[in-house]
Amino acid sequence: MSFSPEQLSDIECIRDVGRRYSHALDRLDADGMRSVYWPDSHDDHGPEFRGNGWDYVDVAMESHRRWNPSVHSLLNHLVELDNGGVTARGEIYCVAYLFEADRPVLHMWLGRYLDRYEKRGDEWRIAERICVHEGSRVDDPLITMPFPVEQFRPGSFDRPSSGRPIGP
Repeated sequence: MSFSPEQLSDIECIRDVGRRYSHALDRLDADGMRSVYWPDSHDDHGPEFRGNGWDYVDVAMESHRRWNPSVHSLLNHLVELDNGGVTARGEIYCVAYLFEADRPVLHMWLGRYLDRYEKRGDEWRIAERICVHEGSRVDDPLITMPFPVEQFRPGSFDRPSSGRPIGP
């Protein structure tokens, strides 16, 4: 299958939505996270939340304050553009590393995001998301690597980062 330049641009813009979602969630950037959902979007995050995507942002910001840091790693991101060029579907594999703020404990979550995207004007955003849980584990206590990890900046040094540019 070959893609036109416009289709390639659309696919990259959609993948950028996923990357911006994870970055905003890990950095506790509510405005950044809202920017990936349409105001009338729907998010199904299982027992944690089912409802409007923008409302989910508030829930996610509050629930992720207990992790210091959280690292959402996106893996395979399959995107299928629908005919007409204004809707698409996607599936993203995600591994989330969630470190407890007060104890040396690591929670690992494995799952997928099943998304429906819409292009309005020149912008792609999530119209519907379903969060699928594939597995999880807890390392308690977390054993750190045998080198001076305390000499690195902690994952919380730039949280929250609303309005902060990417990079140093």
